Amino acid sequence: MYQHRNLCGDRIDLPVGKVVCIGQNYQDHIAEMKSQVAAEALFFIKPATALADLTQPVAIPMQHGAVHNETELAVLIKSPLCKASVEQVGTAVWGYSLALDLTLREVQTELKRLGRPWDIAKGFDGACPVGPFIPQAQVKHPQQLDFSLQVNGQLRQSGTTATMIRGIHQIISEMSHWFTLLPGDMVLTGTPAGVGPLQPGDALSLQLADLLRVQTKVVAA
Repeated sequence: MYQHRNLCGDRIDLPVGKVVCIGQNYQDHIAEMKSQVAAEALFFIKPATALADLTQPVAIPMQHGAVHNETELAVLIKSPLCKASVEQVGTAVWGYSLALDLTLREVQTELKRLGRPWDIAKGFDGACPVGPFIPQAQVKHPQQLDFSLQVNGQLRQSGTTATMIRGIHQIISEMSHWFTLLPGDMVLTGTPAGVGPLQPGDALSLQLADLLRVQTKVVAA
């Protein structure tokens, strides 16, 4: 069962909550998906059952079409936020990590075509593998963090939080006006260009600046 953990592998004393995500927060990803920038942020939720340990093999379902990688900066919340200002967000952050917002792309595309919600494409069991968290005090410039994903030794995604459409604290503030964020909740901050299908046997390497590197592999669920 998933538990939030730090870089040493020790359990963080917070419950496991929901994952609140923002879509379309990098211009290059909006372009690759042939989408349009909207004035309002696109928020969606993954349940706690979507969480998985990224340091363990990433298990993907095989019966619903392509499963795409979306590499994102993850933020762990340590204290409640409800209708919070941008200035109030900083003291509520425990720390940062990297996560994969796994997406059943064909399922999502069809649900979008039908005008239906696409929760099942984003919230299935294991749809959010996340790495160990780095305490906020050890991350000097969260608004200028480079991160990347390599698949089988080839660079697939590369981004920096400096190019987000909405910054980290702005995202969390806006989210808190729709959903109260509780201790143990996690926020995903969007993905840059480079999404694509994963296959069993793929070797993954995720890097967050010089703070975190996670190597793992993909297996069939």
